Amino acid sequence: MLSVDEALARVLQAVRVKGRETIHLVRAHGRVLAEDLVARRSQPPLAVSAMDGYAVRAADADRPGAVLRLVGEVPAGRTFHRQLQAGEAVRIFTGAPLPAGADAILIQEHARAEGDRVVVEKPVARGRFVRPEGLDFVAGWVGLRAGSRLDGRLLGLAAAMGHAWLRVRQRPRVALLSTGDELVLPGELPSGSRIIASNAVSLAAFVEAWGGEVIDLGIARDDPADLAHHLTDARGIDFLVTTGGASVGSYDLVQQTARSLGLQLEFWKIAMRPGKPMLFGRLGETIFLGLPGNPVSSAICAIVFLRAALRAAQGLAPELPLKEARLAADLAANDERQDFLRAQFLAAEGGERWVRPATLQDSSMLATFAHADALIVRPAFDPPRRAGEQVRIVELQEVLAA
Repeated sequence: MLSVDEALARVLQAVRVKGRETIHLVRAHGRVLAEDLVARRSQPPLAVSAMDGYAVRAADADRPGAVLRLVGEVPAGRTFHRQLQAGEAVRIFTGAPLPAGADAILIQEHARAEGDRVVVEKPVARGRFVRPEGLDFVAGWVGLRAGSRLDGRLLGLAAAMGHAWLRVRQRPRVALLSTGDELVLPGELPSGSRIIASNAVSLAAFVEAWGGEVIDLGIARDDPADLAHHLTDARGIDFLVTTGGASVGSYDLVQQTARSLGLQLEFWKIAMRPGKPMLFGRLGETIFLGLPGNPVSSAICAIVFLRAALRAAQGLAPELPLKEARLAADLAANDERQDFLRAQFLAAEGGERWVRPATLQDSSMLATFAHADALIVRPAFDPPRRAGEQVRIVELQEVLAA
């Protein structure tokens, strides 16, 4: 069996970075910027007021009791069209440009208006409450780098920099196919031993969060003709992900049916728990990932392999973000397979994070996975671990979001 690291390296070797497209920034949330973004303007474009008050010359408002003549007002978006003279003040509001000649803002809390006069109650220094031109950024500044994943903060910055259209990486297209006679669609109430097809629901959410575009191919029955028909529907798609039918039982038909359609199998079986029977290959230009049918095996294989592949296709770093935590329970020695154990966080002690592995780790137990906070990552042949020792973990909320 291949190690997880070797299997992942083979998958990533097959991935090609997607091309570029131009989209409006209101549709760009979650997309990956394909080119550096340069500010087209300075922010603010002129010196502006940071507060409501009066634009003045600081030399005229340097003592309590000084009296200035009010000669006009300027709200945000307007301009005062003459030079401010000695002894004058202009009513000004937050964001409005300073009149020529003004060098400070006497805020309204520090002044008293008396008709067309303004009395200084607290002196103001030069530059006080003034936002100079280019305080935030200047024209020509590289504000966003290629490879940035665009969230609300970055999109707001892009807009402020003067951009409405952005060059981004195309979204990888991912076809999802569930397999098995035992499956029924969500919403149906199965009878007997049949079960609800939940894997595709989870995987679709993962793919969307990881920047991919989902094509749901439905459920293929345990029949070579029906399975081949569904697999053919994925021609030309970037990634084809099947769940179930990847083992060697009489009804595990995915591998042999895909081979009949030209699958070039790269590997099958990984030294990993859960997820041992995962297969990987190419079906034409489509990258093929055959995930196990057990829901936890399917989900963890997706976290380790599909997430990395989708990130790589968008030019992002594929590595899982590994952290450290302390064990809250003993663990027996591990065998030849790398383990991904579901665990929950306990209250932090002394600033350190503690994790307790679930007592039962059966790969069919979706509820345990759904309520887990982290995966404890144990190398093959890891020795026994005692409570209090440090282990490597993957925080699920973090990796399932991006």
